[in-house]
Amino acid sequence: MTTFDFSPLFRSTIGFDRLMNLMESSTQWAENGNGYPPYNIEKTGSDTYRITLAVAGFGEDELAIESRDALLVVEGRKGEPEANAAFLHRGIAGRSFKRQFQLADHVKVVGASLNNGLLVIDLVRELPEAMKPRRIAIETSDASRKALEAKAVEGGREAA
Repeated sequence: MTTFDFSPLFRSTIGFDRLMNLMESSTQWAENGNGYPPYNIEKTGSDTYRITLAVAGFGEDELAIESRDALLVVEGRKGEPEANAAFLHRGIAGRSFKRQFQLADHVKVVGASLNNGLLVIDLVRELPEAMKPRRIAIETSDASRKALEAKAVEGGREAA
């Protein structure tokens, strides 16, 4: 088991706290080795994603999904098993779980559904208009000079 110390990077970087915390927490998740419940992450479109968790045996009332501060938390709380049940073999996991997913900036949860023991969470990345690429018109030097002169003349009239 290898552990990494990211504290020297914290001392020499400014504004990358979230990235450093993400790297630090990813090593902790790998060390846990907890793969329950199993899940898939799919890219369903250019800006859409889907997380599918296998939560067989859980009802809608036993599952909770919360999105906060670029973190998606899926939690399953299983009630107490029946006291009179006598299992000869118990292979279906029915334990409680808490699974966390780090979300990129501007990724939002748009819906969730539970069907045939699969919890499907749909996500979309919505970039604000200010962050989307935009085309800048290139003007010739004569046209730009005339446009600047016209603006100066209009500005002079408004001041008068």
